[in-house]
Amino acid sequence: MKIAVVKEQAAGELRVAATPETVKKLKALGAELAVEAGAGINAAILDSSFSDAGATIGDRAATLAGADIVLGVQGPDPASIAGVKPGALVIAGLNPFVERTRVDGYAAANVQALAMEFMPRITRAQSMDILSSQSNLSGYKAVVDSAAVYGRAFPMMMTAAGTVAAARVFVMGVGVAGLQAIATARRLGAQVSATDVRAAVKEQIESLGAKAIFVEGVEGQSEAAGGYATETSEEYKKAQAELVSGHIAKQDIVITTALIPGRAAPRLITDAQIATMRPGSVVFDLAVEQGGNVEGSVVGEIVEKHGVKIIGYANIPSRMAADASSLFARNLFNFLNAFWNKEKGEPVLPAEDEIVQAITLTRDGKVVNSRLLG
Repeated sequence: MKIAVVKEQAAGELRVAATPETVKKLKALGAELAVEAGAGINAAILDSSFSDAGATIGDRAATLAGADIVLGVQGPDPASIAGVKPGALVIAGLNPFVERTRVDGYAAANVQALAMEFMPRITRAQSMDILSSQSNLSGYKAVVDSAAVYGRAFPMMMTAAGTVAAARVFVMGVGVAGLQAIATARRLGAQVSATDVRAAVKEQIESLGAKAIFVEGVEGQSEAAGGYATETSEEYKKAQAELVSGHIAKQDIVITTALIPGRAAPRLITDAQIATMRPGSVVFDLAVEQGGNVEGSVVGEIVEKHGVKIIGYANIPSRMAADASSLFARNLFNFLNAFWNKEKGEPVLPAEDEIVQAITLTRDGKVVNSRLLG
């Protein structure tokens, strides 16, 4: 059973899908590990570290030749993985809704593509959830980067020359990234508030020491299976916009994290609302790559509107490549380990299993995932 770890080819992608730690663990299962030369260099992992862990190092062709499993962070181009065995597993973040042509390419190449971001949010899959592990780092990094751009102190400081007021941070969208953003901003000494369309997270916000900003007495808050937010009613949107407008004008930093799986990110902040913030304030749009929560945000750039800096950095986890790779690699190992058949020396993926059904995009030359066929 040969497992190939490829070097990422997407622009700006610095992560790698395995670490020396997970290479050792996969080898302990009986697998043969092949790592493409230079795959981990941007995540501070040398080829020698992989080879010391028991992997063979080679060029892409040698790495993929006869591979039963291909591990990646972002899905490799189907044409770039020639040489793998028919029916090989390709396990990565595949961005299926945006990269549908690539999914069709996997089917045509007769590989079984597994989209790790489709992992169901159930108890036994928590350790395999790449969205949670990477979002956790994104929430932290959003606060740290915002603090750097903000240019003022976060905590209140009392000095002989006078008092510096604490920064006011407002987090919009309280999933994994939002909760980490709240916790990080609090640790830095900011006054933190947060909002979400899901009433159930109000208690979580307050447990972290932040103030919950919620619309009261209006129907329309919505939550889907697995804890994800869904579209809200028009009445709720109007009430929330009014509440948020008054609150944003008083904030120094706003961090938006709202995403709806399979759809464009909801618009949370308008240009008019940005205009009410004081000059020097910062808005960080964590959803910029999915269309953006903030009007005027630009992927990969910091733009300034009305004296407010709007941060639209792309691929936030990759900005912390070493830690992000470590967590991502563990997610992949945990998945393989859960389905590993020791007698056969390979993973066995029952088609009827809840996890397998959720993440399998292609099998036997066809696209089979119901979320892509519906």
